Formats: sequence, structure tokens, C-alpha cells
Amino acid sequence: MIIDSLINATRYFHLHPLFEQVFSHVKATEEVEIHTGTILLNETGLKASTVETTLREKKDAKLETHRKFIDIQIPLTHAETFGWKTAGKLYPADNAYDESNDIEFYTDAPSTYVTVSPEEFVIFFPEDAHAPLIGEGQIKKIIVKVPVV
Repeated sequence: MIIDSLINATRYFHLHPLFEQVFSHVKATEEVEIHTGTILLNETGLKASTVETTLREKKDAKLETHRKFIDIQIPLTHAETFGWKTAGKLYPADNAYDESNDIEFYTDAPSTYVTVSPEEFVIFFPEDAHAPLIGEGQIKKIIVKVPVV
């Protein structure tokens, strides 16, 4: 997991060949009104979704992992808290891996919580179980799915 300010995003371009494109897209969206929906950014499956949804209490947030995609999440309207636990320490999933949606859920409790504010981002790799959408009220955020290479 990586948490940082968007101003420092260039420091992470070397970690994945698509990270530069991801953060260029995010920078471009800062200058316009962002509408909800999903767009395909290239033919590799790189996609960005802008969502508006209700945040929830810690007790209602489930840890999830992804096998095929890295998640980059950027809150736009206000801070969002995420639970985190290394996937290597998870108990078996409480349901089967959903290959079509690339997601698996767990009943484990997170080992720590982090809060990400607007102008910041968090990157979750496949080994990072994360419980998103913790907080109060509504949030608008960007979720980018980056194919694992």
C-alpha cells in the first residue's frame, strides 16, 4: 500500500508502466466537472470510475482483495478511511473469488486504518486487503483499476 499526495505522484511512475497515464488522467479531471461513470483509458483494461456513494461505519466495511488489478483510489469531496491488512495473514475468504468482478471478500478485521483526504491517493496492490468507504456522509471519488503486469 502507498499513500501520498497527488503532487508526489511522479515518484511512483517507475512502479508500473501505466501509472503515468493514471495520474495524467487524474490531473486532467481536476480541471473539469467530473461526472460519475466508468471510462476505459486504454486497450489494456486500464479503467477509471468516478462514483458517488454513502460512507459506512467500520463494522460494516469488509476487507477485499483483487488478483488482476491494482486499485488506485482518490477521494474528491472529503476524507475517506480505509481498513488494511496484509493478504498473507487473512483467513480463508467468506465466499468464492468472483473472477468476473476480480474481488474476494473476507470477514477478518483490518490490522490498521488509514485516512486519505482530497488531493491524496492510495494504491492497493493485490497483497493489500482493504476495506474502503469508511466514514460519514456521501463521497465522490475516483477508483482506477490498473491491470497487474
